Amino acid sequence: MRMQRLKKEGKINIPTASMSDIAFLLLIFFMVSTVFRKEIGLKVTLPEARATERIVKTRNIAHVYIDKNGRISVDDVIVQPKDVTLRFKLKLAENPAIISHVKADKRVKYDYVDKVLEALREAKALRVVFATDYKR
Repeated sequence: MRMQRLKKEGKINIPTASMSDIAFLLLIFFMVSTVFRKEIGLKVTLPEARATERIVKTRNIAHVYIDKNGRISVDDVIVQPKDVTLRFKLKLAENPAIISHVKADKRVKYDYVDKVLEALREAKALRVVFATDYKR
């Protein structure tokens, strides 16, 4: 009997007044609980310099780490010197304004740094910045 009465009355309404409140609370929850991953890189002791310039923009930067043993890391991935070229060709295809930020240990042999620079040159990644510690 009741089913017949509902069909005669028409549509059944679902209250949606609190849907915006729920969506807003979910948005706040995800904003608060999201953790942005920061690059870890390799443990590197930077060389000292008498004059440095701080890079303010961090949006178009790809980090290249070279530790004292010659291990090379591009954006937290250990790679061989020949793989640096391929990675930067892909990065340049995505973002032509990318800057290569090289952080080489002060005790690393220059041969490793030279191999990375050659790989960057081969990939046409010509915007290169070297990280140093400021000597006071």
